[in-house]
Amino acid sequence: MTNNKGQMTSIYRYILFHKPYGVLSQFTQETPKHRTLKEYIEVPDVYPVGRLDWDSEGLLLLTNNGQLQHRLANPRFGHKRTYWAQVERIPDVDAINKLQTGVKIQDYCTRPAQVRLLSEEPPVCDRNPPIRFRKNIPTAWLEMTLTEGKNRQVRRMTAAVGFPTLRLIRVSIAHLKLEGLQPGEWRTLTDSELKMLLV
Repeated sequence: MTNNKGQMTSIYRYILFHKPYGVLSQFTQETPKHRTLKEYIEVPDVYPVGRLDWDSEGLLLLTNNGQLQHRLANPRFGHKRTYWAQVERIPDVDAINKLQTGVKIQDYCTRPAQVRLLSEEPPVCDRNPPIRFRKNIPTAWLEMTLTEGKNRQVRRMTAAVGFPTLRLIRVSIAHLKLEGLQPGEWRTLTDSELKMLLV
């Protein structure tokens, strides 16, 4: 696109998407088994900032602003990402403390995180397919806020302290919130959201 002086101008797009379970965080399909973002978002040339695994759900930010992608994906900037993790059994105080202070995953120790046990189930949409419940084994929900995004980090952290993750939903990225979006829905950032993001 050109302006009235004939110079090339860039139009950046910023999109929030509620990624459903079973969808890859990419537009190209590698196998017929998995759905991709192409089924939901028809905006050209936007790409996810970071990613969510195919079996995770929740907030995904997409943009064609490469500089912003780099800044948000770089752990040096420490942008907070908050997740709700449904785990098998009820984590005890010791497990919560370990998650908060750092967990050893292979040869890496995670950064300190904000972790709390939710007193009741958060307002989540039904998942299709639902998680597999095991008879006589209760589940609980944790709210975890991280400043880094290692591969399958939340799942590895909860497994390391003995409480495997059954369902994982990202509910916020920095000040951007999932609320108001149903699975498969997307919207453009508001002016105020974008202003805070670009600071």
